[in-house]
Amino acid sequence: MKKIIVPVDFSIHSENALRVAAQIARHQNSEIVVVHMMGISDAKLIKEGNDSIEGLFLIKLTRKRFTEFLDKDYLEGLTIHDTVKNYKVFSELDDVAKEYGGDLIVMGSHGTSGVSEVFVGSNTEKVVRTASVPVLVIKEETNFNPSDAVFACDFKVESLDVYNKVSGMFKLLDIKLHLLYVNLPGQNYKSTDQIEKQIIEFIVSLPEDDKILPEDVTIYADFSVEQGVFNFANKIKADVISIPTHGRSGLAHFFSGSIGEDIVNHSKIPVLTVKI
Repeated sequence: MKKIIVPVDFSIHSENALRVAAQIARHQNSEIVVVHMMGISDAKLIKEGNDSIEGLFLIKLTRKRFTEFLDKDYLEGLTIHDTVKNYKVFSELDDVAKEYGGDLIVMGSHGTSGVSEVFVGSNTEKVVRTASVPVLVIKEETNFNPSDAVFACDFKVESLDVYNKVSGMFKLLDIKLHLLYVNLPGQNYKSTDQIEKQIIEFIVSLPEDDKILPEDVTIYADFSVEQGVFNFANKIKADVISIPTHGRSGLAHFFSGSIGEDIVNHSKIPVLTVKI
């Protein structure tokens, strides 16, 4: 893992993300790219007169805030790059990741608390849906030293690449991966035999050096995917939850619609999303 992208709005939430990124960077000998998205209208940057002066002032102010914001003991000894972008759409954060060769985005979020700052749940979901690299969403101040993580999916062949990325990343971070299939009542219900057959088809498609056994996947029955993921994570005292995403169409398979958004927004522990 060479570079970690951290969007900041200079709030405590983005500082929580920066602290976690620093812990990962120190563990992986990675560089950190800290990006602030101003969202100034183009007119303010190019017009003559007072608008131009205001735009230049805001850029200088941002640079000053960067100097103060990055003056942290936990960043000492790390390679930090800072950049100011005039992006107004959070989906464009993926362009920053591509520009700098980022391997991971670490992002703070307020979830659904309704506050007015930048990293509310809706903006987080935009990043999650559009980022081509994994996104780690941090909600609270945490000493990021995880030992156990849950990876929940439906174990269809389309999720193989996501599993390989998640498995590889957690191996790098020395995190034990617990695999989870949530079985739901009603229309989506499957028998144990049906689920196990699906898991076996998934397993035989894995690379030889990363084979798992059917019994490595926990089949957990609950009334919703969100409840199942959270209840299982609590049961094993997981430090991280990981789920697949499916770009513009939302979160993949049984993570479609608002389910994935609920997991990202309501989880108190970090959530790692990886795009299919």
